[in-house]
Amino acid sequence: MWRKFCKFLLKSLGWKVSHDTPVPEDKCIILGVPHTSIWDFAISYLYYQSIGGDAKCMIKKEMFVWPLGWLLKKLGSVPIDRKSGAAVTKQMIGIFNSSEKFHLALAPEGTREPVKRWKLGFHTIAKATGVPVYLGYFDWGRKIIGRGERFELTEDAMADLREIQKIYKAMNLKGLHDGCFDFMEGV
Repeated sequence: MWRKFCKFLLKSLGWKVSHDTPVPEDKCIILGVPHTSIWDFAISYLYYQSIGGDAKCMIKKEMFVWPLGWLLKKLGSVPIDRKSGAAVTKQMIGIFNSSEKFHLALAPEGTREPVKRWKLGFHTIAKATGVPVYLGYFDWGRKIIGRGERFELTEDAMADLREIQKIYKAMNLKGLHDGCFDFMEGV
């Protein structure tokens, strides 16, 4: 019933789905690009629930106060301590290693603000845990959302990031706040 309700809401908001099945693996990382608004979370949540998936996302632990904390946990959010990028990465590796099933949705930009450099934590987590990475997207211009295709990582994180950005750039995606989305120089 919940799945149908999420599908109805997504369609009512004008969104089309390009991948109508969740990721087949028990564990994975799904990138969400472009991340320019808190509404990306809502649309992504509705999408993944509507196709029968259950993805988690990272949110700073300071947000987990009553009553918001209860709601965030119900929606699949994982509280993280952002003292350092390495600490976040270590926390996520621990969660992946201790879980039977875990789909993590995250934004490689690391924030909704414009950035010149995407974060590589997803690469570190994926390589340390052996989980695949999927190139998820939400295009506010065309209102199309999908989990994207699987991307095979190499040992060269920067080369992988450049290739991932080339793929996303070719998709001509629009964020809700389009001026907040950018690629690394040279891509």
